[in-house]
Amino acid sequence: MTKTRYLTKSRFKLACECPAKLFYTGKSEYANQKLDDSFLAALADGGFQVGELAKCYFPGGHDITTLDHLQALEQTNQLLKQDEVVIYEAAVAYKNLFIRADVLVKNGRKLSLYEVKAKSFDPQKENPFLNKNGSIKADWKTYLYDIAFQKYVINMAWPEYEVEAQLMMADKSSRCPTDGLNQKFKLIKDATGRKSVKVSSSLNDDDLAVPVLCRVNVEAECEQIYEGTDDKNKHLRSFNERVGLFADKYTADEKIESPVSTECANCEFYTKDVDEAAGLKSGLKECWTRQLGWSNDDFNDQTVLDIWAFTKKKNLIADGRIKMSEITEDDVAPKSDGRPGVSASERRWMQVSKYKAGDSTTWFDRENMKVEMERWIFPLHFIDFETTMAAIPFNAGRRPYEGIAFQFSHHMVYKEGTVEHFGEYLNTKQGFFPNYEFVRQLKAQLEHDRGSIFRYSNHENTYLNMIYNQLKNDQNEIEDRAELCDFIRSITKSTQKSDSQWTGERNMIDLWELVKRFYYDPATNGSNSIKYVLPAILNSSEYLQEKYSKPSYGAADGIKSHNYKDWQWIKMENGLASDPYKLLPKMFQDITQKDMRLLSSDDELREGGAALTAYARMQFAEMSDYERKEIRKALLKYCELDTMAMVMIYEGWREML
Repeated sequence: MTKTRYLTKSRFKLACECPAKLFYTGKSEYANQKLDDSFLAALADGGFQVGELAKCYFPGGHDITTLDHLQALEQTNQLLKQDEVVIYEAAVAYKNLFIRADVLVKNGRKLSLYEVKAKSFDPQKENPFLNKNGSIKADWKTYLYDIAFQKYVINMAWPEYEVEAQLMMADKSSRCPTDGLNQKFKLIKDATGRKSVKVSSSLNDDDLAVPVLCRVNVEAECEQIYEGTDDKNKHLRSFNERVGLFADKYTADEKIESPVSTECANCEFYTKDVDEAAGLKSGLKECWTRQLGWSNDDFNDQTVLDIWAFTKKKNLIADGRIKMSEITEDDVAPKSDGRPGVSASERRWMQVSKYKAGDSTTWFDRENMKVEMERWIFPLHFIDFETTMAAIPFNAGRRPYEGIAFQFSHHMVYKEGTVEHFGEYLNTKQGFFPNYEFVRQLKAQLEHDRGSIFRYSNHENTYLNMIYNQLKNDQNEIEDRAELCDFIRSITKSTQKSDSQWTGERNMIDLWELVKRFYYDPATNGSNSIKYVLPAILNSSEYLQEKYSKPSYGAADGIKSHNYKDWQWIKMENGLASDPYKLLPKMFQDITQKDMRLLSSDDELREGGAALTAYARMQFAEMSDYERKEIRKALLKYCELDTMAMVMIYEGWREML
């Protein structure tokens, strides 16, 4: 019997991103740069906890756990024979459409559909889903299209019912009623390796007395989507027509040809070198070959999608100019902003012009960087934070998705050039809210001198501002509250949303901003991420190659380290310095090399990543003491490299002056 190829809600979501993706999803011969283990992503954003907690707010429900479509449909239909019933993971099918509903509540002829999302929501905000022109906001479209699709399938399958659609999300205005709630949802693995969530038997009525999840009626938004008024640009096809097209093409395994667009930059069906070596195919390359008539050689050229922070990509693609070599100075319109170094538009034109000229040399604004460095006070401090957001709070009184700062690393560079890994902090205690102790430890390491402090991007400043507000608003007795707040103000700059404005006398210096203003290496391909800047400067600096190609890091007579011994940061392969991050061991031993690579390919906004996934595993997954110890060791090594990378960038610049 041929298995039905259903259009599910996850496949519908893919098709909404790009219809061509339907043809490539699930095919092993095509590379896919999304995580193989979806539970890893759920760990990182708290999705597995939110999903299980939601069920607790609908007690007495029936959980349909089977993965078999026919069995799930049969069990759902049997339960719906009851006049009143709550079903978790209800299965609904109509022709070649199939969904699993997170929570379905039947009350007579009314069905209430709840889609649970690991996303925070402010119920006090007016018109949270809509732009001023009445269209649906881009960052809500994925969620609303998801539940609109589910409601559509239920309406088609069971037209005799009245269906009401609601999203269920973390309530930003709610405060957790008890301590330790987030520790009552643990990730477990059965004998077959299948992962699931175990709810503690100690969960009680007090834990659920004040819901930290809210129910949001989205009937109006679903109707908007069905009517086609959800977007300022008119849809070429109605919602019904799009669903029908996606379903029929997926069932027939036929590709929906899609034009080249800026969305191609987000396509996961492309190949990296490791995929090419494994013989995998690129869906992106197939699409572009079909749409543009490109040959294999054309794909060696950089495109308009590679230009850093460029807002005119859509217009240029519409004009048929895809390759970077076709971009002119008028297209980029470089213009000075009157500040030292290059403006954003000048930097974009530098990227394009160097590429067009075949110029691979590094640009470095020595004069302005020299002026900048002369302001710095030794010893220099380089810090990096690892953080996450807890979907369910650690303690009573805290809100969902409050930020958690669980780790930092701290390197120092002295005036004579000595480098040392001075200190670190890592909390791995389960259920412990670490933010205040985090700041205490940071303060203890930074308060003994007036040396300049460095970060990479806005992340550290944003999180210290957040902890400042947590300290200010915490109703509990905190003996050193004033000292911690004063310390935070001394090394940060207030955010625009702060009630009061300040710039600390030791306000952290952002190396990321210095990269953007004073340094550009074509080897970064326009990226300012430290994961790209570090390999670039290692390959252009003979000084760094000489210094770090010896096993002196963590050596008795070398650079002091807390986590490395006799370590060699630079190893040359085919005339190039290898990426130091690729020399580190896997953070976890039970995931694929591909998933580890994807988790480690952090961007400059510091979203996602291996560290917060590791922290979530240590908080919520059952593991042996040995596994816990090994993950802790890996976390310490990774974070130490982050601050050592900053040191190497600084040293490379210093030697270029």
